[in-house]
This record gives sequence, structure tokens and C-alpha cells, in this order.
Amino acid sequence: MNPNPSPACFSPERALQLGRQTLAIEAAAVSALQARIDDSFAAAVRLILDSCGRLIVSGMGKSGHIARKIAATMASTGTPAYFVHPAEASHGDLGMITRHDILLALSNSGESEELLRILPALKRQGARVIAMTGSPASTLAREADVHLDAGVAQEACPLNLAPTASTTAALALGDALAVALLDARGFGPEDFARSHPGGSLGRRLLTHVRDVMRPRDRVPAVTPATPISEAIVAMSHGGLGLVAVVDEADRPNGIFTDGDLRRAFEKRIDFQEARIAEAMTASPRTIGTDRLAVEAVEMMERLRINALLVCDEAGKLQGALNMHDLFTAKVI
Repeated sequence: MNPNPSPACFSPERALQLGRQTLAIEAAAVSALQARIDDSFAAAVRLILDSCGRLIVSGMGKSGHIARKIAATMASTGTPAYFVHPAEASHGDLGMITRHDILLALSNSGESEELLRILPALKRQGARVIAMTGSPASTLAREADVHLDAGVAQEACPLNLAPTASTTAALALGDALAVALLDARGFGPEDFARSHPGGSLGRRLLTHVRDVMRPRDRVPAVTPATPISEAIVAMSHGGLGLVAVVDEADRPNGIFTDGDLRRAFEKRIDFQEARIAEAMTASPRTIGTDRLAVEAVEMMERLRINALLVCDEAGKLQGALNMHDLFTAKVI
């Protein structure tokens, strides 16, 4: 084979044709799997749910790459799982698998020598086996406790040789298993975030208002009878761009922000004589300490405001936060 064919051999029309054909073949392969989501699929889910061990996913070659992805998806969605290379298992890594574990073995032919070699030892110690193959009559399918049929009519490769549609089908079937298990375990957004603490998703789902707000002792507050001039001084010292206007029970009656200050200038209010109640925004928007910080972002963007007062269930002021706090916490 010539590894560097002449550019004259390239045909844009042929490339477009093959690209579209590949997607059509692989889409058909995945679609055909729907009819095979049957009692065997439910049995596989039940077997994994009932296990007090872990899900071990294994496969050789391209199936091995798909197996690694399935193991990663399982682990991040509530099913403890990891990948074991079948060839390495024959040379000591078999000790990583216990009698309480479930082996999910991937092989399109169902005749992968490396997988078949470790089956007797696994079955002897009591581990259960789920096979995902393209051949229900294969040795791996017959020896497994549960078989999942991931067979395809043809590969997308023009030679019908390179694993293409078959690996796509196996990956999709693995995702279907993961989703069914996720649902059965009651795995929710916060559970997902706990397994992704380093990403933006984790910050969005695990960060609450109480984690990012300025506490009450750092929020400038005045009463409705306070002169505007004094409220402005309090706002400048607070560094939040706002001052809370509270009653005798420390419940917010209003809020005075930079925007309210500009509007007061436009109205030519006498800052020395007028009281803050004349210039504040009454009935300010508030949020609870236990709400997600991302909810505060949504509220601010929807209302087109830059700050929120934070209150407890009784309506008492607990703190405040602005967009800068949310940027600093990388919630936005």
C-alpha cells in the first residue's frame, strides 16, 4: 500500500459521498439496537444493580477503546467501574477482579482469545459475566450469564473490515446501559457534580449562595430615615455598590444602588435633606442562602440587575452578593 497517495487521487465528491454514507450506516446501526433492548438488557441492568462489587469492563483492540469509554461513563454516573486489559489480566491483573464483581466483556466477533482465556478463572471464582458481542452464537455469548447483541449489518468502512459501525453500536449500547443504571439508582445532578468537582459543572451544581455571598457584617445597611448623604458614605465604604435599607427587625425595606444614585441626581434630590426612603428601590429582590449560586445568576440576568440581598426564611438580612462575587467564584 502506498502511504502517500498522489493528491490527484483525491476527489472532493467521493469524500462527501463516503462521509455521508458513513454517517447513514452508523445511524442505521444504532437505530437497529432499539429492537434489541429486551429482557436481556433488563437482566444486565438488574445483574449490575444487585452486585455488591464493581463493574469491570474489558475488550481488546478497538473494543478495548470502547470499553474504556464505557467504564468512564459508568464511573461518572454512579456505577463504580474500571477498565481491565484482558491480556494483562492473564499476567496478574486478574487479581483486580473479585467474586463480587461483574465483567462486561466487549468483542464484536465474540471469539477474542484474550477474553476467552480469562473466562474460566473468573467463572471459577464466582464473578458474573455480561457479554456484548456482534454474534449471539459466539463462544463469549454462550459462556456469559447475559448476552447483549450489538451486531451490525455492515461496517461503514468501504472494505467492510475496519471497526466503524460496530464500535459505534457498542458505544451506544454501553451508554444505554449507563443511563438505565443512572435512573435506577436515582442518580441526580448533585451526584453527577460530586464526581466532577474540578469542572465548571461541579461549580455550578455544588456552589450555593451561602458559599459566595458577602456575610451580614460586610453589608452596609441603613434605616429608611437615614439621610441620603449618610447612605452614600455607607455604600462607598461597603465596596458592594449598594446599601440595604432595613427595618428594626433587620428585614430589607429597600435597596440603594449606584443606579439609584444616578437617578437621584437626575431628579435633583437634595442629598442633605432627603431621606433614603425617597430614593431607594422599594421591595428589593432577594434570594435564600440555600439556593444555588447559578440560580442567582439566572435571576440577575433575567431582571437585569447586578446585585441581590440574601435573606433567611423569616426575611431577615443574611448577606448580599453581586455579579463580581459570582465571577470570582467562577460560577459564571
